[in-house]
Amino acid sequence: MMLTRIAALLLAAVGLAIGGSMAAAQRLDEAKLKRHLKLPEGFEVNLYASGLGRARLMVMTPRGDILLSSPSPAGRVLLIERDADGDGRADGVRTLIKGMRRPHGLWLEGDTLYIAAEAQVFAGKFDHEKRRLLRWPEVVLSGLPDDGGHWTRTIKKGPDGYFYVSIGSKCNVCIERHPWRATIIRFRPGEKAEVFARGLRNTVGFDWRPEDGALYGVDNGRDWLGDELPPDELNRIERGGHYGWPYVHGAGLLDPEFGGRKPRGLVTRPQVYGFRAHVAPLSIRFLRHTRAPQLKGAALVAQHGSWNRSTKIGYQVVSLHWQADGTIVEKPFLSGFLHRGGVSGRPVDVLEAPDGTIYVSDDYAGVIWRVTYKP
Repeated sequence: MMLTRIAALLLAAVGLAIGGSMAAAQRLDEAKLKRHLKLPEGFEVNLYASGLGRARLMVMTPRGDILLSSPSPAGRVLLIERDADGDGRADGVRTLIKGMRRPHGLWLEGDTLYIAAEAQVFAGKFDHEKRRLLRWPEVVLSGLPDDGGHWTRTIKKGPDGYFYVSIGSKCNVCIERHPWRATIIRFRPGEKAEVFARGLRNTVGFDWRPEDGALYGVDNGRDWLGDELPPDELNRIERGGHYGWPYVHGAGLLDPEFGGRKPRGLVTRPQVYGFRAHVAPLSIRFLRHTRAPQLKGAALVAQHGSWNRSTKIGYQVVSLHWQADGTIVEKPFLSGFLHRGGVSGRPVDVLEAPDGTIYVSDDYAGVIWRVTYKP
């Protein structure tokens, strides 16, 4: 009896030691990842969830869980359990669905979860209490091009009641054959989809500005024109508009290969703001709940970071501020993922909770960061 008790005490001690060492390792990993991260005064950042694979786009449930697309490995959508114990970290991670071909965009409306995969848009019933999908989602839109090139699909519902889906180009620069390539399309379930805007090479991120209801999208410009050309774009996207690609870039830069092939009479719309070339903006989120005075009316843009450049650039989240004269000012917000040429993270999406907390997905480290404001 005494030996059994001693053995139990030894096992408990070993368990505590192992648990303690695991917690210490997690703290060390977080400290290493965030060592160079910088934020404006009053903001703090911590690691919210890790081990998420290619952490891409996020939506939040009414109870505070985060649904996250993780296209690889295994084509998953994950559920990141809300921080119920108040320690600033997710309480757990579970797989909502797996085996889907490149799930990316997510939109949650009531108990229906919409998932935009490479070739199709799905809709499935989500049980908020049990935190699970009730069955395999059904196809609500098919026929999205899946023949290579940019494969990510982003879905959001607009103020007009339509679902909007962005579809990137098949190539770096070319004349597309599929009418949905390099566009944003819109649809209502059960109705035929229509092209909303064209000439958008790869507008992964888009959102509606609360002040005026205008749709803005961040577009990734073409490669192989050098370190500084063409700019990545912020566009004000309107129905029927053509935003230049592959003929014109930025504010009127003719493409050296396709500029001379621009169809006669085609009117293209210039960017409203130009980012530096190759920063790769992947999301834009207009803030609606922030308590930080310096972010009122601002949007956050996640810059994934360059690959087609002699010196790396991007790898940060920036804020955009609309001025009284209509100009836009860019400021660093969450930076430091790029330090002395080394990369520790690549921001993808920005999510704002009703209490103003900001979450940033990072598909390089496979984590979600949590940013809070404490004046």
